[in-house]
Amino acid sequence: LHPFGTDDLGRDLLLRVLDGGQVSLALGFFGAIASVLISVIYGATAGYLGGKVDDFMMRAVDILLSVPFMFLVIMINVSLGDWLQMRNLSLFIAVVVTLWLTPAVIARGQAVSLRSREFVEAARAGGMTSWQIICQHVAPNSVNVVIVYSSLLVLEAILTESFLSFLGIGVQAPAASWGTLINSGADNLETDPRLLFLPGAFLALTLFCLNYITDGLRDAFDPNER
Repeated sequence: LHPFGTDDLGRDLLLRVLDGGQVSLALGFFGAIASVLISVIYGATAGYLGGKVDDFMMRAVDILLSVPFMFLVIMINVSLGDWLQMRNLSLFIAVVVTLWLTPAVIARGQAVSLRSREFVEAARAGGMTSWQIICQHVAPNSVNVVIVYSSLLVLEAILTESFLSFLGIGVQAPAASWGTLINSGADNLETDPRLLFLPGAFLALTLFCLNYITDGLRDAFDPNER
């Protein structure tokens, strides 16, 4: 049985869309998680250490932020794809590299406000090293603030993967993702619009649901809402 029919090669369209969704959602969620971890550690380190270390680390972030987003993603994906010979891995790295920058700035600001707090002073007086203080006190207390913004990273990661795959520089056929399926459907829009509308509907519905989830996370973690 094929509830939504088959594509031009006789493959079940619904199974293709569900299989492509696994790729898009995996890249989205794991890319967002990796971005949050990197941004919290990086930002907490820069904010706590301060001085020249902070200046150097944040200037590097400023340089990357000044590069157009899609240009940076495409350049990373294309260059790493040839080197790694693994398109999905290079796409994952490209998504992570471009999404951790803004959360790192937020984490750095939180770390600056935390480094003079009493519990940090007590940890310093107790003989803990700077790295121990960052890992055990500064970074964990920066996560809540970062999550308020980073809840949107899953949507950004999914859209980035779909857009790159649509352009043909992300997931490559015959592997499926929502981007490759939408690209294939666009080529057959006049003859078989199902090939475009079904993956497009799944992508839109997923983003719509995730948007509500991010609103809930924002209400739960934003201290101003309590």
